[in-house]
Amino acid sequence: MEKMTEELFLEAKEISKNSYSPYSKFPVGACALFENGKKYLGVNVENVSYGLTLCAERNALSNAVTKGETTGLVAIAIYSPRQKMCVPCGACLQWMAEFRRENKDVTIILEDDSGNIQTHLLSEFLPYNFKFDK
Repeated sequence: MEKMTEELFLEAKEISKNSYSPYSKFPVGACALFENGKKYLGVNVENVSYGLTLCAERNALSNAVTKGETTGLVAIAIYSPRQKMCVPCGACLQWMAEFRRENKDVTIILEDDSGNIQTHLLSEFLPYNFKFDK
């Protein structure tokens, strides 16, 4: 998994160059891995009305859904050249919980303050995600 972790991180780093962030100047890239081995990329897309901004993580997950993925998120790497430890916002964490493998955690891949790649679990950042009993 270590090689895959680095590969996902490098893809997130590369795609961050495509970010549309003219207002905040805070580009972010994300690479989501699903259990079938498919990867989906996303960048943040800002709007002059900040509330309409789409985070890189949700963009990557939206790309997965457009290809038919609705479950099976295994890992997601997030990168910003502006800030180390670019931790996902609450909305993105809830999205990750929505698309993960049933009753499984998601690995979140970030760069620490020293430039090393770290892994965390979704449950560390969002221990009590919203659930709806069907």
